[in-house]
Amino acid sequence: MTRRKSATYRRRSVTELRSLIWLALPIIAAQMAHTLLGFVDTAMAGRVSALDLAAVALGNSFWVPTFLFLTGILMIVTSKVAANNGSGHNERSGALVRQGGWLGVIIGTLCCGFLFSVEPILHWMDVQPELTEITMGYLKGVALGFPAVALYQALRGLSDGLSQTKPTMLIGFLGLALNVPANYILVYGKLGFPAMGAVGCGYATALVMWFMLGCMLVYLKRSSLYNSIRLFERFDWPNWPEQRHLLGLGLPIGIALFAETSMFCLIALLIGGLGAVVVASHQVALNFSSLTFMVPFSLGLAITVRVGHNLGLNGARAGLFAAKMGMGVALAFACIAAAIMFGFADWIPLLYTNDQAVISLAAQLFVYAAIYQFSDAIQVACAGALRGYQDTRLPMLLTLIAYWLIGLPSGYVLGLTDLLGPARGPAGFWQGLIIGLTAAALFLGVRLAYVGAGRKRNQPYGVAGKIQ
Repeated sequence: MTRRKSATYRRRSVTELRSLIWLALPIIAAQMAHTLLGFVDTAMAGRVSALDLAAVALGNSFWVPTFLFLTGILMIVTSKVAANNGSGHNERSGALVRQGGWLGVIIGTLCCGFLFSVEPILHWMDVQPELTEITMGYLKGVALGFPAVALYQALRGLSDGLSQTKPTMLIGFLGLALNVPANYILVYGKLGFPAMGAVGCGYATALVMWFMLGCMLVYLKRSSLYNSIRLFERFDWPNWPEQRHLLGLGLPIGIALFAETSMFCLIALLIGGLGAVVVASHQVALNFSSLTFMVPFSLGLAITVRVGHNLGLNGARAGLFAAKMGMGVALAFACIAAAIMFGFADWIPLLYTNDQAVISLAAQLFVYAAIYQFSDAIQVACAGALRGYQDTRLPMLLTLIAYWLIGLPSGYVLGLTDLLGPARGPAGFWQGLIIGLTAAALFLGVRLAYVGAGRKRNQPYGVAGKIQ
């Protein structure tokens, strides 16, 4: 009997692992395509002038966290669609996504307005007037695409929630393919267009956002995979009680994502006075670690889908099983990423610079980046699983405490003060990141265990849970 149970567990594990990986791979590819959009902007603007390159870098520190805030809010659509799919109630998802689309348009328009109005912040930061002008031009260009990308994220939630992640990947690479010629034409002034420099990067990014929305609409309309959803069956005006419900669940996710990304941006500002070598070394380590973060982040999105689907299909025990499998995969990747950073700490900076001082300091920072891969993987996996449970508010508070009340103050004390010994500069801030991410992993892990155990107590194994 024990041998039979062991064989059954292995089969379930292999099945869940296969489902998770095949779901996550297209999401990882789509996230990499999105990351490459920023790389193309940076590379092309850098060939115009150092000022244009600085404008893109500064503009990214505003619109990327704003984009992740918007994306986080609309992740709730994915979770709810996955739950409906698991419980066999796909007919509910059409009305849900229509309301999610309205929420996306509203939030996207508000984010657009925010990006149009950040100039006073640039003045407060004492950014030179010429750089401020170019940065605002770049941001205003990008902002025009935010209503479109917000609606795209809501529609993506439908496709991903149904475990159809390949369309997101394909559309992401189509957007990247458009971004290269669009940048070339607008940045350098080809085909009769004026040379716009960094500002052209912004308008090219907005064009890509509208293009991706168009591709997603056409795909959802023409593909028979979505017929049961009846998304285009009728037109719905915003249902304000439903809008409040979605916002109440999604806003904490957006705030949590914004808190993490804005913490990294603030650290870059705090070390700005330590010299060009320190800033450059920090950016090298941060850029590479951000690329590797795309994998656990994408795994978190896939874990959300698998947990939500399993909760709807087979109940609480199956949902917790999916969460544990997802955490195991995330930790396995963390081992690989940490080994690469430890083993090639002296070589990775050569991809970015030939300055020996920058290379030497960046190599030291990569050691810290390798260490925090494990806690980062755990906190991302737990956050994804909790989204699958539609538990968002307390995780948001726990995340804010970990990042802003533990991690950032620790980094400041270690990096810029003598309270705990000589100031350690950028190394102190990276040690603070390890402390903050470890706290987040601990808090979210305990919360996931509590939520999972509570659901199991209230629901026998094999009974499908209905998540409204």
